[in-house]
Amino acid sequence: MSVDVQQLAINYLELDEHARSKAHYRAALVTPTAAVAHLVEQLHLAYNGKPAKGYAAFNAKKDQQVVTVLQDWQKQNSDFMVLSNTATAVLEQQLTAHQLPESGYLLVCHYRYLTSDYLLFCLLGSKDHFSLTEELELAASRHLDIARMQLAARIDLTEYQSSPEQGKYISFIRGRAGRKVADFFLDFLGCEEGTDAKANSKVVLASVEEYFSAAEFDGVEKSDARKQVYNYCEERAKAGQDVVLTELSAVIDEQEQQGFLRYCQEQQLAVADQFPIEVKELKKLIKFSGQGGGLSIGFDQKLLGDRVQYDAHSDTILIKGTPPNLRDQLQRFMQGYSAFDRESSSE
Repeated sequence: MSVDVQQLAINYLELDEHARSKAHYRAALVTPTAAVAHLVEQLHLAYNGKPAKGYAAFNAKKDQQVVTVLQDWQKQNSDFMVLSNTATAVLEQQLTAHQLPESGYLLVCHYRYLTSDYLLFCLLGSKDHFSLTEELELAASRHLDIARMQLAARIDLTEYQSSPEQGKYISFIRGRAGRKVADFFLDFLGCEEGTDAKANSKVVLASVEEYFSAAEFDGVEKSDARKQVYNYCEERAKAGQDVVLTELSAVIDEQEQQGFLRYCQEQQLAVADQFPIEVKELKKLIKFSGQGGGLSIGFDQKLLGDRVQYDAHSDTILIKGTPPNLRDQLQRFMQGYSAFDRESSSE
């Protein structure tokens, strides 16, 4: 993978004594180096790897400070420092307005990957790492916590210029449960949510299963096709790319590569030619899982009807051949843990 870094700005938001965010601005852009390229590559991978994203477009009814300075920058009427500093100031305002006590480093990065230009905004926390010198003195260093990226949004500049009418050129991480991070970032960028990746995934899931029945796939063919569909969609999502309907059709039915495409057209199914997808939702193609009432169960779809039997009438599941670690726990419990402990000590 090759990420071509164009420009990177870093500012810092700290919390004051009233738990309000206060911005501190770096005097200049970060000089592009091999280390910077590696950092941006890690950001790109981490962002693409986030499973739950929303998609949006700029909305004239929202605060237009960011989009205005973005357009000025694209027209070369202002530079990247103006863009990044304005974004930092707006972020500071929105954090206060939403009463979110957040601090961290705001990275605003313009980079290219494959044929697309991106503008990434992410607020990263930091964590301290400790090491020992040769003299056994303790040394501490502060690292950006990329793994816990939660507050981030990315504009596909190429799509914004070529097809803004599709309303999905801005993506954002939905964030942790129970927090209105989505609303916060939409207001920060001055945009409104449009394309729903989760809804797209549900439509595809239902459409694929309908096609299996219409094309009279047998059990083995269905299982193999489901796995291929999931692998294809997961690969596209990890690369930060949309699912392409023609490619998906070829993956679903290798013998009749246009079959699913024609089926969607004939049945007038609401499947777009190209769309973002949420892999987490599509996992239902290959796995069954659920939890509640103190019980958590998950198993591969292909096991249903074989090692796993479900009786809908009595709402019971029969599992043949439990996992070794679970079997060990059950046997220990049934026979008494103390008996096992005595056997282990006597060996």
